[in-house]
Amino acid sequence: MGCTSRRVRDLWWQGIPPSVRGKVWSLAVGNDLNITHELYNICLSRAKEKWRTTAAPAPEPETEDAGSSDRESSLELIKLDISRTFPHLCIFQQGGPYHDVLHSILGAYTCYRPDVGYVQGMSFIAAVLILNLDTADAFIAFANLLNKPCQMAFFRVDHSLMLTYFSAFEVFFEENLPKLFAHFKKNNLTPDIYLIDWIFTLYSKSAVGPGMSGDVLTCMDFIHMAQFLTRLPDLIPGEQLFQQISAVHMTSRNRKWAQVLQALQKDPERGSPVLKR
Repeated sequence: MGCTSRRVRDLWWQGIPPSVRGKVWSLAVGNDLNITHELYNICLSRAKEKWRTTAAPAPEPETEDAGSSDRESSLELIKLDISRTFPHLCIFQQGGPYHDVLHSILGAYTCYRPDVGYVQGMSFIAAVLILNLDTADAFIAFANLLNKPCQMAFFRVDHSLMLTYFSAFEVFFEENLPKLFAHFKKNNLTPDIYLIDWIFTLYSKSAVGPGMSGDVLTCMDFIHMAQFLTRLPDLIPGEQLFQQISAVHMTSRNRKWAQVLQALQKDPERGSPVLKR
């Protein structure tokens, strides 16, 4: 049965049992990059070597190339960011059972993709994968997830393409939730204020969306809306959350997301003038 069949999707929305969740996720994400366990171990060894050298006295500036400096900065940022990853769980912080695993996966990725390095938010994606997959398989899923066009555009800070994604989002937002869209416009709450956090963490840090909280958001001002859209819901049951997500429509005048995005890439002038700054 194909992973895109209606039957499989219906089963996904009902929830995947923990015993098979990792396997299903691996199959769903795929491995277009053809990463092996051996490659992960090679990247991890390089990261560990970098950690050792950065712990030693700094080399003279003339012996240090820009790429190496950028990578070392990423490795240092990882150390700071791990402690901020789901702090209430207390399993990723120093001394926790998953601290070293998370550190390893993120470090290995900076050596696998030095052109991307580590970007704040990546730790949340890796953390969720670690809880459901073995370390090497979590790394494979992590690297392939980040290699998707949307994620790569944001993690590499491709400003032009990011604006295109913002504009495409606004097309669907305006057509499906016109009242809330108008409220956002009135308060100058543009997609870049909340979408970046959603995309950087693949909704693992903040899962609230306009479609799920329209009535609540229309009563808020700019500050409260921005805060509300960048945090996880506190008391929404899992079943209710997924019911609300599945009710969100991703069609625009019978056009799908890919069609809208392609049209905007061909003709950027169709994009939102608010975002062209």
